[in-house]
Amino acid sequence: MSKEKSWWQRFARFVLRLIGWGLVEELPPSEKYILVGAHHTSNWDWAIGFLMMASLGLKPRWVGKDSLFRGIAGPVMRWLGGISVLRGAKQNFVGQIVGIYNDSKALVIALSPEGTRKYVDHWKTGFYHIAKGAKVSVAMAFLDYSKKVCGIGGHFMPTENLKADMQILKEFYKDVVGKFPENQGIVRLEI
Repeated sequence: MSKEKSWWQRFARFVLRLIGWGLVEELPPSEKYILVGAHHTSNWDWAIGFLMMASLGLKPRWVGKDSLFRGIAGPVMRWLGGISVLRGAKQNFVGQIVGIYNDSKALVIALSPEGTRKYVDHWKTGFYHIAKGAKVSVAMAFLDYSKKVCGIGGHFMPTENLKADMQILKEFYKDVVGKFPENQGIVRLEI
């Protein structure tokens, strides 16, 4: 049984269809999870990703360094979904985010493990350690420009086997094509 869609969701779905994009909806059953997005190769990913998330009824949060939240920018960044983390703090990044998850009833944080729009030869694994530490699932979001399909195509709970879990991600993203395929990062651990 699905809950009724808001006017904003219906509008975002209409715009996605209007520009020729399909939508996949395989969201986790929980209201707390990490949303991994790949492949991030273009500034256009933000616009399509925004429509995708609005279509799914999601308001994911994102993480930024504490200096982005100072002064007049602070309220704006928080309104946009930003979560401030301290760089160089005694508590590391993963620990800070796990603490935020533990203090929340519902929380979706979107992360790009490639970390950039440029080619990288491995993914960063912070998302994995956050999901494990917070005991939340990893949802696999994607924008496939070759098929003009976007959405969340599944999820899994991280295990104690990082290599096996990375294989799940590698298998899922193997046919996903970013706007600029030459900039896609390789779904693998650092060598």
